[in-house]
Amino acid sequence: MATSRQLLELDSRTFERELARNPVVIVPVGALEAHGPHLPLGADQIQAEATARALADRVDALIAPTIAYGSAPGARRFPGTVSLSMAQLQTHATGVLSELARSGVRRLLVLSGHAERGHMAALREAADDAMRAYPATRIVVLSDYDFVYELRGTESPATDGHAGLLETSRVMALAPGAVGAARPVVLERGSPFVPGPPDAREWPESVMGDTRPASAELGRRVQDHVVARLVETVGTLLPA
Repeated sequence: MATSRQLLELDSRTFERELARNPVVIVPVGALEAHGPHLPLGADQIQAEATARALADRVDALIAPTIAYGSAPGARRFPGTVSLSMAQLQTHATGVLSELARSGVRRLLVLSGHAERGHMAALREAADDAMRAYPATRIVVLSDYDFVYELRGTESPATDGHAGLLETSRVMALAPGAVGAARPVVLERGSPFVPGPPDAREWPESVMGDTRPASAELGRRVQDHVVARLVETVGTLLPA
């Protein structure tokens, strides 16, 4: 194993030697987005990077630098959100993934801490573009929230969502110093059948759910579930 799993910390020749074992390279993706009065703007990045580190240890992977900005139009009207267009995100992600493939990476996992539909669609289009340009490279694109939300209805109410009980608990476990004291309760009343983000009456704060029962203990259970499901997914979709 290399002295570090982070591409940022490897020299060129060590990276070249690492490629010989055909490692999975994880590309974390975040977003700078409002998460209510209690979670940091970088909550998505914090979760993606922590999960990438845990997963890399389990599957002997390397970790590329994070794509830090995403497409977050739903929370754009809240202070602090920086939302790229889908086209901007797709172009940037295509460039990153294509260059990693050109460098010889043959197994890539795009791991997004942000799960908004347009954001994920842009990442999937970027992966498709890169794989068509470099057919020897296989790319899997997912959000860790694909697995977090498997716990809705058991570890949380079925209506739990953005910056709600599960996410608050998870950030409490992964970065407790970044979590504020507020515990908001917000029920979004927007309809998925109406295009565009909900207005202020439908979604008064960038939170969906009741965060009052949040705990680091719950967050650790959520994170354990996510990492286990990711190990399973890598083994199935990105075999050596």
